[in-house]
Amino acid sequence: MNSKNLKAPFKALVIIAVCAISLWAVIPVQKTIRLGLDLQGGARLLLQLYPTASVPQITSQVQAQTREVIDRRINGLGVAEPSISNVGTDRILVELPAVKDPDQAEKVLKQVAVLEYKIVPFDVMQKADAATAALLEPNLDPKQKAAAELYVSKTAYDDSGKVVYSGAELKAAQAGYDQGGKPDILFQTKDPAKFGKLTSANIQKPLGIFLDHRYLSAPIINSPIYDSGQITGTFTQEATITLANELNAGALPVSVKIIEKESIGPTLGKIDLVQSMRAAALGLGLVLIFMVGVYRLPGLLADLALAIYVLVMMAILALSHATLTLPGIAGFVLSIGMAVDANVLIFERIKEELWNGKTMRAAVRVGFQRAFSAVFDSHFTTIVGAGVLYMLGTGTVKGFAFTLFWGTVVSLVTAVFVTRFFVDVLVDNDILTTPELYGVKRADLGIFSPAKAGA
Repeated sequence: MNSKNLKAPFKALVIIAVCAISLWAVIPVQKTIRLGLDLQGGARLLLQLYPTASVPQITSQVQAQTREVIDRRINGLGVAEPSISNVGTDRILVELPAVKDPDQAEKVLKQVAVLEYKIVPFDVMQKADAATAALLEPNLDPKQKAAAELYVSKTAYDDSGKVVYSGAELKAAQAGYDQGGKPDILFQTKDPAKFGKLTSANIQKPLGIFLDHRYLSAPIINSPIYDSGQITGTFTQEATITLANELNAGALPVSVKIIEKESIGPTLGKIDLVQSMRAAALGLGLVLIFMVGVYRLPGLLADLALAIYVLVMMAILALSHATLTLPGIAGFVLSIGMAVDANVLIFERIKEELWNGKTMRAAVRVGFQRAFSAVFDSHFTTIVGAGVLYMLGTGTVKGFAFTLFWGTVVSLVTAVFVTRFFVDVLVDNDILTTPELYGVKRADLGIFSPAKAGA
């Protein structure tokens, strides 16, 4: 068996392998294909970055640092597959699919989260603890509540000593429970020697812990603390998780303000998904019917190649962890049109070769060869345009560009490789080669050939 006879089995193995890998990557679809905010609901927040005294200018590095901090905070909330991207040079777009509490996410994004330690006088500690306890009373008088809030949020900080340690010097923090089963926060220090020296010099003194100048607690230093410690206070379980997340994430390098906020309910997202999938299925169905009706057997083979194309595209979405959005579905459907357009050019060229009097085998070979330049040029220009959109676009524009780019690439491969393989298998083995199956009447064979033209 020569190398030419080995081409068909090799191509068949490649197609089978690609289909098998694609199925493995896609199944189960519910878990492998990520849906965007517009399809499953959630929250979209547009953040504006403002310079501060320490950071007078918003640079690309500052924007990247801010995005990293926000990413760690959002991941700490347990939001699945958030999308955080730059918008221009001083904005950040945060998309939180299926987020349960947009208000909590907004609060966490805006937190500066500056943790500071101070040696607190005993009387300040007692007043601050009393004010903190008072704020938990449901029937507290409004004036007393306002006074307690002022003391906890400002006065206790102002009446304490200088800052002796900061949250930036923490290595990590975890939410946990103390020996009594109450929520607390465990932390580890980056410089155990420094923290040990600090605590050794202040035995039996309250070490006040302040977050954004707000009093949290002031545990008494009973013994030197070096590499790890504990933050206790009147915390709820949710509060300890949020605080630990903020301490791990660090402080935002600049001031951040939410200038746009949009919430999308899961019901609206579900409706959009159902309608868009119906539209895609209807469009695909009409294309399949058109190809069979006009081009008969080659159209059927093109439909089979189109099914492989859809499977490969879904595998690309799954393996790349891309998020499928409504614009992404639009790009996907548009690329289906590109795939069909390629097959139309090829099949029309085959019909022309049959009209010119060529045999079926020669018509297929020449038809694919002469149609390739037109097919490649049309696909290449779309690929370039989609690539530019992806590089320069943001948000949903990227989703559209991503599916259009890869959809056009895959459609080019399926048109010139997969469809060609199916047609070659039939023609080279003289299976189903009657001209009527290819959309050409037997009486029209060679109608444009030189012999008939001369007659």
